[in-house]
Amino acid sequence: MDSSITRDLYRDITDFAHTTPAWVQHLAELWTEAGLLLFGVLFLVAWWRARGGDLRAIALAVLAPLTTAAGYVVSESLKSLVDEERPCRTVTEAAASLVPCPPHGDWSFPSNHSAIAGAAAVALAIAWPRIAVLTVPMAVLMAFSRVFVGVHYPHDVLTGLVVGALVAAVCAAALLRPARTLLGTMRTSRTGIVLWFTGPGPASRPADDTPRLTPVP
Repeated sequence: MDSSITRDLYRDITDFAHTTPAWVQHLAELWTEAGLLLFGVLFLVAWWRARGGDLRAIALAVLAPLTTAAGYVVSESLKSLVDEERPCRTVTEAAASLVPCPPHGDWSFPSNHSAIAGAAAVALAIAWPRIAVLTVPMAVLMAFSRVFVGVHYPHDVLTGLVVGALVAAVCAAALLRPARTLLGTMRTSRTGIVLWFTGPGPASRPADDTPRLTPVP
């Protein structure tokens, strides 16, 4: 992306941020971190609802936080290769950032928050498709908030979203089979905590012992 375009867009967004009410600014500051906590809660809910179900469902739920972590690792690796300074330090004509500008050496490209959000949104949507209507807007809003508060360029957050989403999707596809195998083995364990983690599974539930009348010919 042309640097002048992304700088202008960054300046327009940060200028807009300073025209919003104080409560909007505080909410944006809070959301950049609280969104990560909410994704963590959704990971737990997805695991709990899948626990005891079929192996594919629980495997995808268990993989969701792991593939999100993979998205972060890839993003952080890219960040160490691209030494892009934060816009709150280089775009001097823009309005001041709403949060303290990260120190020199904490590079801007790509946005780790956005990568985590993109990975979490996709990983949860794969494990729990109906929740995509919540997780995708959450991720987009979190990415936008990083520009809104003044610590990232628009291309930082866009790249972070894409990288996180792609890594999560690829890792989920690659790890699904071994995860199902492992969880299937865990369901045969006699260790209580292991069986509690996976749930017994539909096939392990006791059969109905209610006597049935046999029709007399």
